[in-house]
Amino acid sequence: MTPHGQLAVRRPADVPLDSLLRLVRSCEELVTGVATCTREDILLEAGLPGYEDNSWCLTTPGGEVLGWAVLTPRGDTLQAGLTALPGRHGEQAARVLLCLLLDRADELEAQHGRSYAVSVGGVLGGDPVVPAVLQEAGFVPEAVTGQYDIDLTEPLLPLLLPEEAVLRGAGPGDTAELHALHLRALGAGPRTRDAAVFGASLARLREIGGVAKVVEVSGQPAGYALAQGSPSEGRVLDVAVAPAFRGLGIGLALLTSVLGELRALGAVRALAGLDTGDLTDHRTLSRVLPVQGFRVVTRFHRTGG
Repeated sequence: MTPHGQLAVRRPADVPLDSLLRLVRSCEELVTGVATCTREDILLEAGLPGYEDNSWCLTTPGGEVLGWAVLTPRGDTLQAGLTALPGRHGEQAARVLLCLLLDRADELEAQHGRSYAVSVGGVLGGDPVVPAVLQEAGFVPEAVTGQYDIDLTEPLLPLLLPEEAVLRGAGPGDTAELHALHLRALGAGPRTRDAAVFGASLARLREIGGVAKVVEVSGQPAGYALAQGSPSEGRVLDVAVAPAFRGLGIGLALLTSVLGELRALGAVRALAGLDTGDLTDHRTLSRVLPVQGFRVVTRFHRTGG
């Protein structure tokens, strides 16, 4: 445990999971007015390869968690998450944790003899702390996505697929095909180029009761969707469609299918992260799905040195 003034750096393994959940939900509520993070979100993050060596928390003397950072190698990019509670210690917490992230990036570069770009995702629009600290350190906004809060108590669209298309559950034997789709799909989301990391993330999703669907057209993989559920809330993690099959309604069919699965698991709402944060697209999606809320999320990027 390393002190920073009155604050201390601790490993997340030494911090109760509920404390991490409380931190993220508090940040969400302060910034957007709505808390959406679930216990399953934290479990999924904590199950990523290398989590124990590449994650840190910042706590008060009383044990309150003020910040959390995690780094995951994904090919030539180190994908990071950075959460700092707005308030008196917010900027200090963000700066300390960002320094730990960047120091670890330097260590990994030295170990592997290569340069890494660092990408910090999941930054909420309106966050008064993290964007400013990132930009001070040379990060620039790279991509904006939209998170749509969907009411699962309302009727969903009927499932419509093009001819010769088959929708089915994706199992461990589909991992290689899903990874190939993930790399080919168009969109603003980060790519996990390391097949082992992608496979480990899918395995972790299955362990916590997640949902994975794949669409095949004439026997060819055309798209997939990943989601996770909880007793009341669900989350659509990824919807990807191969470029050759875009415009056929496959993405909407996949989204509708996993939303139905989440409702069957007991969720009454779902947060869906999609590629755009554009207000026009938000209004379009609201015409076909019961969207009850919307927020913008930004990913920041800094190239390797």
